[in-house]
Amino acid sequence: MRALRVLFLGDVFGKPGRQAVKHFVPKLIVRHGIDLVVANSENSAGGAGVTPESANELLASEVNLLTGGNHIWAKREIVPYLEAPGSKQLRPANYPRGSPGRGRAVVETPDGRRLGVVNLEGRVFMRNLDDPFRAAEEEIRLLKADGVSCILVDMHCEATSEKNAMGHFLDGRVSAVVGTHTHIQTADERVLAGGTAFITDVGMCGPWDSVIGVKKELVLQRFLTQRPIGFEPAKRDIHLQGAIIDMDDATGKARSIVRVQERFES
Repeated sequence: MRALRVLFLGDVFGKPGRQAVKHFVPKLIVRHGIDLVVANSENSAGGAGVTPESANELLASEVNLLTGGNHIWAKREIVPYLEAPGSKQLRPANYPRGSPGRGRAVVETPDGRRLGVVNLEGRVFMRNLDDPFRAAEEEIRLLKADGVSCILVDMHCEATSEKNAMGHFLDGRVSAVVGTHTHIQTADERVLAGGTAFITDVGMCGPWDSVIGVKKELVLQRFLTQRPIGFEPAKRDIHLQGAIIDMDDATGKARSIVRVQERFES
C-alpha cells in the first residue's frame, strides 16, 4: 500500500526558526521523500505570535500548512489572515464558537493523497478552553465524513500527561498525535497499539543557546528578580526539530515515526 510521508516541525521561534525552516525543509523533502510538511508557527514572529508575513515566509519555504497554539492571538494582524478564504494557518479547534479561523484543514499532494490536520490546545496550566478531547472527536468525525483517512493532530499544551492522554484517547482513530508548546524534544516517539504515531513534544525550530528560544540572560533576570522583564529571541546555535511520520494511505494507520534534528551552520 502507498505510504504518505509527513514532516511535522516543532514550534518555529522567531527569525532564527524561520531561517532553519527555509534552509532545511527543501533538503529534507528531497532526502527523505517527504510528501507534505506541517509546522507550528505560533511563535514565528519575534518569538510570540504569528503575522501574515511570518506565515507566508514559512509557506514559501515549502511548508504546506501551519498550526497554532496559545500565542495565536498575540499579533492583531493575524485575525483577518485566519479568516481569509483558503487560509493555511490554523488555530486550536477548541476555542469558543465564533472565534476567528478554524481548527482543522485538509492538505493534498499533487497526486491527490490527502492529510487531515487538527489543531488543539490543552487546558492543564493553560487557559480554561473548551474540552480538547470532545473537540478532537468532532473534528475527526467531520474529516472522516469527508473521506479523509490520514489525520494528524497537533496537541499544543504544557502538561506531558495531557499530551499522553490525548495520544491514548485517539489511538486507532488518527494517524498521529504530536505534542508542541514546550520547545523541548522528547525521546518517546512510538506507534501506539492501535496504530497511532505519538511523541510528547517534537521540539523547536530556533536557537538552542537560549531558554526555550529566548535570550537566556533575560529569562534569568525574570527568575531571579520576579520582575516582568521583556523577552527577545536568542540568535545562536540554531536547530530544526520535528518528526517524520509514515502513514498508510489506505487505512490511516501509522507505520513509523522518527525524530528529526538538524543544526543550522550560519
